[in-house]
Amino acid sequence: MDIQARKQALRQSIIAAREKLPAAERLRLSRAVVESIRDLPVYRQALTVLGYLNFGAELAAELWVRQALADGKRVLLPRVNRASRHLDLYRVQDLDQDVAPGAWGIREPLAERCIKEEAPGTLDFILLPGVAFTREGARLGYGGGFYDKLLAQIPHRPALVAGAFALQVVHEIPQENTDRKIEWLVTEAETTRCNFGRE
Repeated sequence: MDIQARKQALRQSIIAAREKLPAAERLRLSRAVVESIRDLPVYRQALTVLGYLNFGAELAAELWVRQALADGKRVLLPRVNRASRHLDLYRVQDLDQDVAPGAWGIREPLAERCIKEEAPGTLDFILLPGVAFTREGARLGYGGGFYDKLLAQIPHRPALVAGAFALQVVHEIPQENTDRKIEWLVTEAETTRCNFGRE
């Protein structure tokens, strides 16, 4: 089986397991994960953070975004640029008014309400979505490559953090040269500094 087929099989298996979690349980686990992320020194020290808004049975990242706004962080969220197939970043200040369903039904910043961030070099902290992760820092996304492209454009190394349910942690993920590793993996069960040091 080639690397893409292996990734897709793993993706389907983890998404199916995640969808079996009752909504109330997902919310309870998400709250625990968000609280642990908030305790990370790299989060506490960060001024400008990039998050995302969840869809489907994902970790309720919206809870983290609301917390980051309440903590006085400068919060950026991604918007899919369909023409370039890249993510554009916008500063969001009010989740109830600044976002609406966009690509694939995922809530995105409204371009007419939010200021576009032209210099991603100001980012201190990125909360990355994903389907599966390893304790060594490997990440399996949804297959679009949007975050790998975004990370390749950032000139410095912000803290790369993933929040996930424990059932999303696996022993191995097939990796390609374009795949970027995370630095911290936070689940309801543990916070792991991945075996991937900063240079």
